Amino acid sequence: MTYNINEKGYYGEFGGAYIPEMLYPNVEELRLNYLKIMAEPSFKEAFDQLLKDYVGRPSPLYFAKRMSAKYKTKIYLKREDLNHTGAHKINNTVGQILMAQRLGKTRIIAETGAGQHGVATATVCALMGMECIVYMGEIDIARQAPNVARMKMLGAKVVPALSGSRTLKDATNEAIRDWINNPVDTHYIIGSVVGPHPYPDMVARFQAIVSEEIQWQLKEKEGTEKPTYVVACVGGGSNAAGAFYHYLEDTDVKLIAVEAAGKGVDSGESAATSILGKEGIIHGSKTLLMQTKDGQITEPYSISAGLDYPGVGPMHAHLYKTGRAEFMAITDDDAMLAGLELSKTEGIIPAIETAHSLAIFKYKTFKPEDIVVINLSGRGDKDLQNYIEYFDL
Repeated sequence: MTYNINEKGYYGEFGGAYIPEMLYPNVEELRLNYLKIMAEPSFKEAFDQLLKDYVGRPSPLYFAKRMSAKYKTKIYLKREDLNHTGAHKINNTVGQILMAQRLGKTRIIAETGAGQHGVATATVCALMGMECIVYMGEIDIARQAPNVARMKMLGAKVVPALSGSRTLKDATNEAIRDWINNPVDTHYIIGSVVGPHPYPDMVARFQAIVSEEIQWQLKEKEGTEKPTYVVACVGGGSNAAGAFYHYLEDTDVKLIAVEAAGKGVDSGESAATSILGKEGIIHGSKTLLMQTKDGQITEPYSISAGLDYPGVGPMHAHLYKTGRAEFMAITDDDAMLAGLELSKTEGIIPAIETAHSLAIFKYKTFKPEDIVVINLSGRGDKDLQNYIEYFDL
């Protein structure tokens, strides 16, 4: 059993490239070149340099002393919230903008939900002097206003998606339409481990810097490269893919993927794809997908704009199906309380997405000697309005 991608672009039975003919040349160009380009010493050097001097890597692996005492286990937080732009998303956009340049592209498009990926894309486009168009659902534009302002300050054009649920799924649809209409000069920076092959693998490889650092940082702190558990929240799943990457084949390390249960898995307002999803095709890949009996995509819901995606990346669908990762679903209420708890216990305000993975301690007991590494995927600045309203601050 392997948990990595195969040469045909599948994780087990999930993945592939189910795309309109018009997109075939774009996706094929990327597929034929991405591994070659990533292996070039000049590419690696440029990528590593930007991660160090621009993003601020390595991000610390922080021992959460008071939380560890409270839950009687060793809790480490991988501080992706300390990256430039405030989340893990920048690791991937730095990699993809360098990829786009090497493929001779001059125009960048992206989709965004919570706005973190949009900000990260606008940031690298400003850095490289490239045109940037970000598609964002009208509802997300309203609930993530600070990130919209950031994108505009960075010179990006933010285009509202007005169809469907007017959230992430619809923004992705609009971005794909744009790409079909502008195939020659445009590179689509997908923000998660979703979409047609090679995107899920390429994004996972750019995010793999997270688990690469965890290995040597943990060795320094605990004398071992292997945590007992690696925990990360999953919408599409890029921060989890990055945190899991170097441990995928090492079954000594347990993986926990945390999804958004919204108002409850059975409430009809949820984004717990692993529990509610069936096999289907969304945005060019075969994966687990929340859908009606006749195959229409059902609207996901989560208080966090970054987790309300109706599917999950094909890597995670495979990890779920094979049992390699344990999937947990956390409600809005539990996530919000966990976000407040981290703030008051460790002085770190997490993104609401990230707070979902901090809520597992309410439902799962760990041993005192366990080493639990949680990928702290983003900071909570963008969610202050949600926190203010929820807790009446």
